[in-house]
Amino acid sequence: MADVTLKNICKDYGKGNRAVTNVNIAIRNKEFVVLVGPSGCGKSTTLRMIAGLEEISEGELLIDGKVVNALPPKERDIAMVFQNYALYPHMSVHENIAFGLQIRKLPKDEIQARVHTAAKILGLEEFLQRKPKELSGGQRQRVALGRAIVRQPKVFLFDEPLSNLDAKLRVQMRTEISKLHKKLDATIVYVTHDQVEAMTMGDRIVVMNKGIVQQVAPPMELYRTPINKFVAGFIGSPAMNFLPGMFIRNDRLHFLSEKESLNFVVPPQDELRLMKYEGRKVWLGIRPEDIHISMHHAEKERVIVKTKIDLFEPMGNETFAHFTVEETQFTARISSQENFSLQADSPLSIDLSKTFYFDFVNEERL
Repeated sequence: MADVTLKNICKDYGKGNRAVTNVNIAIRNKEFVVLVGPSGCGKSTTLRMIAGLEEISEGELLIDGKVVNALPPKERDIAMVFQNYALYPHMSVHENIAFGLQIRKLPKDEIQARVHTAAKILGLEEFLQRKPKELSGGQRQRVALGRAIVRQPKVFLFDEPLSNLDAKLRVQMRTEISKLHKKLDATIVYVTHDQVEAMTMGDRIVVMNKGIVQQVAPPMELYRTPINKFVAGFIGSPAMNFLPGMFIRNDRLHFLSEKESLNFVVPPQDELRLMKYEGRKVWLGIRPEDIHISMHHAEKERVIVKTKIDLFEPMGNETFAHFTVEETQFTARISSQENFSLQADSPLSIDLSKTFYFDFVNEERL
């Protein structure tokens, strides 16, 4: 396995169309790194530059300390798993997995051994003589994985490999790929638009938007300390709620929403840090799980939201409650223990000890 380093990597398609701007990522040996972001953010383009399928416009790409910008894909010692499986329909599972090794003219005994080792790891032993059309989507994806494993590459690249699978299979394959990473001690770079995949699979996550890396951090660090409003809104499901307002000072520092329906004292642990932003317009950020059915109106570090619930979405062990604050749609994530009291006029309260604040202009976390 190997480490992968991207130094000021850019991709420019000309005529002012820059897809990726100054990407700097150091991927450690045996690390599982996930590139995540909305469609068109540059994550797949970045992966394809690592693979050698896209030319790098600026910057340096190093694999195991060696600059590989000019190397063709076959000389980079990487294996890529695509979204659409890319299996040969006329070949059996065995032939699909073995094909790349045959092209490289490895000895037949070694090819046979590698194919059967990969098939055993992936639970494909009984399917080796079947054609792709006889397999389910999950089985086809395992064949694509097997084809990558037998290569024994320095780096595995995954380009949204689970997006064609149904929800149940996606969960199953997430687990299998994570287990595979541990078995192989592999360096993996994985692209997805699904933040749940990113949170559950990656050692570190690279959040991208508009071709720019927003933050690189372990999953829970992204969740607890997002660097800006975009990361805060992208990581977490349902997404974080945002409301504009400003800090004002009476005897204490207060947050006052734009239309003055929400007014509360900033908790003491945040007040000193936020004092210098008095009079500035900011975004208040609240995660859905930090909004609760209010049982104790006088409880410290909580504020009551004066609104009516528009819609309940029962999810089994929890319910999503949708309501409006100053013409802004909010979502609360209510646990099953609180469900007995859900009504359209149920009082909701925000846990102020878990609020986030962002600059209104540059959207950086304060």
